[in-house]
Amino acid sequence: MSSKQPTLIVIVGPTGSGKTALAVTLARHFFAPIISTDSRQFYRGLPIGTAQPTAEELSLAEHHFIADREVEDDFNSGRYEQEALARLDELFKSHDVVVAVGGSGLYIQALCEGMDNLPEADDELRQRLKQRLESEGLEAMYMELCQLDPEYAEVVDRHNPARIMRALEVCISSGKPYSHQRKGEKQTRPFRIIKIGTDLPRDILYERINLRVDMMIADGLEAEARAMLPKRHLNALQTVGYREMFDYFDGNCSLDEAIELIKRNSRRYAKRQLTWFRRDADIAWFSPHDIEPIISHINAKILQN
Repeated sequence: MSSKQPTLIVIVGPTGSGKTALAVTLARHFFAPIISTDSRQFYRGLPIGTAQPTAEELSLAEHHFIADREVEDDFNSGRYEQEALARLDELFKSHDVVVAVGGSGLYIQALCEGMDNLPEADDELRQRLKQRLESEGLEAMYMELCQLDPEYAEVVDRHNPARIMRALEVCISSGKPYSHQRKGEKQTRPFRIIKIGTDLPRDILYERINLRVDMMIADGLEAEARAMLPKRHLNALQTVGYREMFDYFDGNCSLDEAIELIKRNSRRYAKRQLTWFRRDADIAWFSPHDIEPIISHINAKILQN
């Protein structure tokens, strides 16, 4: 390990935009390990629906935070921040560079900037919100979030009850929008951060997403989701791919309809991810295929200080 400041290369972008392949390429070039910032790839038993790195990709570079815990583990961005920083502290003892990759904006923010001190959970308020969720439905709760915090409502996964309920809880208990309280001072990190965004024309991105879903189905997504059916209430499974399959199992739609919904909802998720990441002026955007320009950009950033 040299005496130079260690560097964390952070690869972000929408689902299906080539982040994983780029991360492996950069990891091999810089002799770096990879840590995941994908909030669903942490869990065992979900390799297909969460598009975890393939066995070949895992063999090409050292990976961390991939399938390293059970779906029952109530992992969140705050815990991730603590565990990821501790892991980086160890990795930087033997590496000048580490690559972080994933599309979960909140987890990337936690890693790079730290989490704001949001109000503690109010058990009574949370119980009231849960009762309202059961009686009024998630769409009604989302519409209330649109009124209280339209900025966060624009980027949140509107089908994820845990995210919506937590945002409502903070809005109601504090009297301030959730999004405004997530913009505190950035924490200082003991390493350099270089952010790379994977950018593709929207029609190509959407085509890649559709093809990826077809591959997931061919690889056995239905069987994977069926195995998780008894655990469908867990937060780890409140995500695109599994929700639609559970609806199919419930008889609410056909398999073909479920597949089309997965494609549609994945495209919508990609749009929300782009909305989130485009707000970060520190991200340099490249085609995931422009390897040489990306490496040149990273080297230039490293040489700056």
